[in-house]
Formats: sequence, C-alpha cells, structure tokens
Amino acid sequence: MASFSVINNIASANAQANLHSTQIGLQKALTRLSSGFRINTSGDDAAGLVTANAYRQDIAVVNQGIRNANDGLSDLQIKDGALANVATLLDRLSTLATQSASGTTSAASRVTLAAEFTDVLAEMDREVTVAGLATDAGFSVFVSNDSANGQVTGTIQSVLASDLGFGATSVATQAGAETAVTTIATAVETLGTSQAKIGALQNRLQFAIGLAQSQLVNTKAAESRIRDANVAEESANMTRYNILTQSGIAALAQANNSSSSVLSLLR
Repeated sequence: MASFSVINNIASANAQANLHSTQIGLQKALTRLSSGFRINTSGDDAAGLVTANAYRQDIAVVNQGIRNANDGLSDLQIKDGALANVATLLDRLSTLATQSASGTTSAASRVTLAAEFTDVLAEMDREVTVAGLATDAGFSVFVSNDSANGQVTGTIQSVLASDLGFGATSVATQAGAETAVTTIATAVETLGTSQAKIGALQNRLQFAIGLAQSQLVNTKAAESRIRDANVAEESANMTRYNILTQSGIAALAQANNSSSSVLSLLR
C-alpha cells in the first residue's frame, strides 16, 4: 500500500542518487574528450596504466636510441670524409714517388719532390689526428632497449702514416722512390680496409635506425590502444549523459513537487 510522508522523500533521494551517477559519467566523458586520454587517473584503469607506462618508457628509450644512432652516423661521416681526403693525399704521394722513380728525373728535382713528399705525409697525419683517427678506437652506439643486444659496436683502426707503412720512406733517390711506389700501393689497401669498416658501421646504424623507427611506431600504437580515448565512444557517452542529466533534473523536480501534494490533505 502506498504511503505519504513529508519527512522522507524516497523518490527525490532516488532521483538524486541517479543524477549523481550521471554527473560522474558526464564528468569522466568530458575529461576524456578534453584530455584525449582514456586513462586520466589511476582509478580509470590501474592495470592498463602500468602497461601503458611500460610502453611509454620503451618509446623514450627508442627515441633516444634513434638520436644516438644519428649522432653516430654524423661521427662516422666525419671520419669517412677524412679518409677520403687521405686517399687523395696518397694519390699525390704516388705521383711524387713515380716521378722521382724515373731515370730522367734530376737529383735537384728529387730533392724538391722529397720535400713535398715529406710535407704531404705531415699533412696526412695532421688531418688524421683532427678526425680522431690517430689511434685505434672502439666505436659503440646504444640504439635499442635490449641491454644485451642494444649496441652497434666496432673498432676503427688508426691511419697515421706509420700505420700505413710509411716509416723512413723517402723519394730522394731513385731506389727509394721505387720502394715508395710499392709502399703506397700497400697503404691504399690498408686505408681501404679502414674505409670498409666505417662503411659497414654506417650501414649497420642505418639498418638499426630503420628497425628502431618500426619499433617506435608499433610501440606507440600499443600504448595508444590502452591510454588514448576513443573519441567516437566518448562523444556518444557525453550525449547520453547530457540527456540523462536533463531527464534526471526533471525527475528530481517532479519528486520534490510530489511531497507538496501531501499538504492538500491538511486543508
């Protein structure tokens, strides 16, 4: 049997409870739409947040790894340019040695050729030192979040004149010049080995960058599926909660008015 009371308005309390739930849903939908994230607080999806944060950390590592690899490529390009210049200097040394090795070259000319030969060797050592190729050096670039296999490594050999076989080489005599021609040919091969090593490292870094960029895209997609809001879904939720809010307010008004009708019994 229905009862009437002016102390407790159950219909109003029920409408208020429903309206409160609707307001929470509307606030959540608005927050997601305004931020673009499905997870804005830990309470939205605690387990999903842990996974999304792990993906975000991976993204940070891969991003820096790509920058590291590009920095490594820049360093290798500097060294490669220096080696190319050394090759040009070796061509000049070969020209001087060949000219001095000719029997028609005078002793006075050989003195001039020998002086230039020495100067070219000195310039070669200067450029090699400036480019950081004066000592055998390890090369290492961290490019991924795999601690065991995340580095591209190698060793770049020194290409000082002494490393290329130029000891007391001189073209001041015909015999010395003939020996120098052979020494230079060997030096060209040795230099080629260093150039090949640098070229291989450049290729490895470029491949590593390609893999890292692929990983970056896929990891971002994985994080997005967990963290980002579905705009279409949240727009629908916002519309639904707006309608429920309006109907809830109307229902609350009717529930409040129903209590006043009990007063008519006292008239």
